[in-house]
Amino acid sequence: MTAQHCSQCGSRMVLATIGERPREQCPVCGFIAWRNPAPVAMAVIEHEQQLVLIRRSDAPLAGYWAPPAGYVETGESVPEAVIREAREECGLEIALDELAGVYSQADVEVLIVAYRAHSTGGRLIAGDDASDAQLFAAGQMPAQTAPVAGTATDCWLHGVILDVTARWQQAMRR
Repeated sequence: MTAQHCSQCGSRMVLATIGERPREQCPVCGFIAWRNPAPVAMAVIEHEQQLVLIRRSDAPLAGYWAPPAGYVETGESVPEAVIREAREECGLEIALDELAGVYSQADVEVLIVAYRAHSTGGRLIAGDDASDAQLFAAGQMPAQTAPVAGTATDCWLHGVILDVTARWQQAMRR
C-alpha cells in the first residue's frame, strides 16, 4: 500500500477490510484507493527470420535481453501500445500476428499482454529504454541466468521472457 493521503480530500488514509481484502480508505470522504495492475504491452518480433531483443537499460531486469515492452498509455489500445513500443524501443514498424499470452502474478503490479509480430519496415536500432537491439537466430538466444537478488518483478519478468521466447530457445535443445 502506498497512498498516505486521500487524493480526493487530503485526509490521512486508513487500512480497512473491503471485499474481504485490506484496502486503503479515507475515513472522511470514503474514497477507496484501489490497487490495480498496470497493463504492459510486449512485442515478440520476428525480423529477417530472427528474434528481435533489446537490452533493457532500466529496471526491472536492467542489462537483460528482452522483447520490446512498455506501459499502455491512456488513449491507446493494447495493440496500439505494442506497435508504439516496438517503434520506440527497436526502431521497427510491425504487424501483429497473434496473442502470445497474458501474464500476471499476485505480488507484481503489472499485467503483461504479449503479441507475436513481424516487422514491416523501419531499421533495427536501440531506442527508448534500450541500450542495444539485436537479432537472434533460433538456438542462438543469449544465456541469461535468473536474477538471484532481484525483486519479485525481476524474477517474474525473467520467467515471462523465457516463456515468450521458448520457441526460439528450443532449437538449442535439438
